[in-house]
Amino acid sequence: MAKATAEKTERKVYHVVPNSSAEKWLVTQENGDYRTEHDTKEEAVQEARKLAQKGPLGQIKVHKKDGNMEYESTYGEDPPESPS
Repeated sequence: MAKATAEKTERKVYHVVPNSSAEKWLVTQENGDYRTEHDTKEEAVQEARKLAQKGPLGQIKVHKKDGNMEYESTYGEDPPESPS
């Protein structure tokens, strides 16, 4: 008997973090190669939000200048939980 498999959509996660000198802000994709540099945190957050909202599931994690997490936002619907 063959099992039906549902294709799982992975959430794309983007981080907004300060660069090493804390003078500019970076947008990076978790487990990906995407990386852009921005002059302000606001510009970086706008870019990350735009990218996260493109796909069916997205998330941004915004960090403070000291590197600690400030907040996160998710976009798209979470897939339903499988029964255990």
